[in-house]
Amino acid sequence: MGTISFNSLGNVFRIPEIRKKLIFTLAMLALYRFGAYVTVPGVPADKVQDALSGGIFDFINLWTGGGISRAAVFGLGIMPYITASIVMQLMTVISPKLNALQKEGEMGYMKINSYTRRLAVILAALQSFGFFLVLSNKSSGTNLLPDDFQLLSVSGIARMLLFVVSMTAGATLLMWIGELITQRGIGNGMSLLIFASILARAPAGFQTWQNSAMTPKLAVPILIVAITAAVVFIQEGQRRIPVQYAKRMVGRKMTQGGSTYLPMRVNMAGVIPIIFASALMAFPTIIASSVPNPDVQDFINQYLSPGSAVGMTITALFVVLFTFFYTMVQFNPQDQADNLKKYGGFIPGVRPGAPTAQFLQRVLTRLTFAGAIYLAVLVVLPGLATWALQIPGTVSGGIGGTTILIVVGVALDSMRQMESQLVMRNYEGFLK
Repeated sequence: MGTISFNSLGNVFRIPEIRKKLIFTLAMLALYRFGAYVTVPGVPADKVQDALSGGIFDFINLWTGGGISRAAVFGLGIMPYITASIVMQLMTVISPKLNALQKEGEMGYMKINSYTRRLAVILAALQSFGFFLVLSNKSSGTNLLPDDFQLLSVSGIARMLLFVVSMTAGATLLMWIGELITQRGIGNGMSLLIFASILARAPAGFQTWQNSAMTPKLAVPILIVAITAAVVFIQEGQRRIPVQYAKRMVGRKMTQGGSTYLPMRVNMAGVIPIIFASALMAFPTIIASSVPNPDVQDFINQYLSPGSAVGMTITALFVVLFTFFYTMVQFNPQDQADNLKKYGGFIPGVRPGAPTAQFLQRVLTRLTFAGAIYLAVLVVLPGLATWALQIPGTVSGGIGGTTILIVVGVALDSMRQMESQLVMRNYEGFLK
């Protein structure tokens, strides 16, 4: 990535339209952070943090900005929407009806998005019910929460309904806020919400690192700088395939031929595979917290938790599989070859049609393999750092793929969008 021109960056605030979009985005993010501190009615805010902390909840708090530990209205974050998106992506490949909808263009996309929203609401209700079961189990035989959190009583059922409705409504409102940011603000709304959640946990991680007895302490900032540099380098890495266009007649005019290139990124899937894999691995540990069976809890915590050796291995395998799956969905070599042939383009040394599709498939497979290994390494870094350097979990989570990759990726995408807005209005960009 190039350098940033801070003089040109000031142009963002001089253009009224861009300034309004930026202020709107910041206002929506501030509203999200406010909702992450509003506890669900009827839940004692001073006691719920002890019930919803430690283990898997530290991992979930990373994605929700600490909202789940406060049983906040926005405590679920956009995890239900992410999970629903995973399911719909898989169903699009399996179901012929959804596959046909995907090929219908904008109207098909709107219908699939509508199905995704409905599924997200259902998943939000199920997840909030699961978290209430955790509170119910923690209230049994302890002094953490009142006894009326038990579902066997009328008051317990009433509390459960209020809890589920409040958190489901909060997750639904967050979906709307994310879409508003995408439409009226700057950047992808859903990604920015996760971005804000991760940054909100940064002060707590810094304080834990400062108070920890680990040595050497400089290992953490050095690792963060090194991983950030590596992430930026690989995120911007691409294979440029030369494409030549021949002269051809369009109506009565002869179009000029020319040469360009087809950019194929090393990591086409972005952060999506890590989000998908993390969301799937969160389910067993949530089940372990809500099922009052010690044997089940011990088995899941030992073998399926994100910090265990087996859990990290499974997560890395999921990341590799999702990287290949999502890349194949996003980039179809056959469609690319057909489009090149349709517009008179060809890759030098490769025949148009099927040979071009095979060439692109071969290049895509190699790039995707490299990108999948890169993402798998990033996702296991927190566990390796915790084991090798005895870094506390809340700190090591800040140097892994689930944090740095998202923060860097979202920041780069948002800056590119502002750059394009400036260039469209004949201003000099700030990315050199």
